[in-house]
Amino acid sequence: MNNENIKIISKEILSDNWYTLSKITFQYSKKDGTVETQSRETYDRGNGATILLYNKVSQTVILTRQFRLPTYLNGNESGMLIETCAGLLDQDNPETAIKRETEEETGYKITDVKKVFEAYMSPGSVTEILYFFIAEYSKDMKVSEGGGHHEEQENIEVLEMPFADAVKMISTGEIKDGKTIMLLQYAQLNHLFEQ
Repeated sequence: MNNENIKIISKEILSDNWYTLSKITFQYSKKDGTVETQSRETYDRGNGATILLYNKVSQTVILTRQFRLPTYLNGNESGMLIETCAGLLDQDNPETAIKRETEEETGYKITDVKKVFEAYMSPGSVTEILYFFIAEYSKDMKVSEGGGHHEEQENIEVLEMPFADAVKMISTGEIKDGKTIMLLQYAQLNHLFEQ
């Protein structure tokens, strides 16, 4: 952190039950020379990675479906969300982490992944940066049923579907997850599947 226009005054931890919620008070020097003091809450859950698994031959993608409490509390009637495989880095580099998460969640053991971009997903309050990957998969890469780790209370359903159907599910509202929409649109824009 080397922005000379920002000076951190104080940091108060409000909660560290699951991840860390902090209240940060800082001074911000504006372009007109005035200094403004502001307070913001930030939520630090670590950084993460996500991946779109795709098969050019079968024209399919692998997605997951699981219950997401925050979406349930905010209007998602079932609380179920269709998503690309994702997880926290847990001290690993992004490539190692996404390979681990892919095998745990989907049951596919992949070796070749391509990082396509990275993004802050909710920069107004969440510190997380998310690393986005793509990888081709085939049936012979399947080593388990996936579903996540029981001890982490994961109950993940693995979905294989035509790419065209997944794209349609964005406009029908069946897919509302930001990272998933971004990767499906990346696949469209970069012609991962022949039109």
